[in-house]
Amino acid sequence: MSTHVANTGMKGLIEKAEFNRFGIICVVLTIVGCLGGIAVGLGAIENYLTLTLVVVPTMATLSLLIAVAPMRSILIAGGISFIIDMMMILYFTLS
Repeated sequence: MSTHVANTGMKGLIEKAEFNRFGIICVVLTIVGCLGGIAVGLGAIENYLTLTLVVVPTMATLSLLIAVAPMRSILIAGGISFIIDMMMILYFTLS
């Protein structure tokens, strides 16, 4: 007789992400790719610093997706890229 203990917290999230890898990859690819394009289209293309700030984390996330990296790395890079893209979108929308 064995019991199954549910993993909670970060370890449980990573295990569920590994199980649902292909669905999460589709969502991350769509969100990061679209937000990066929107940020560049709204004005990041006019300055090298803002363009670099948007492109580097976006391309790093997409490269990790193509390389089939561990889900932990993909989720961290996707989160960083999401935050930077949203900040740039808000900045260019409000200015």
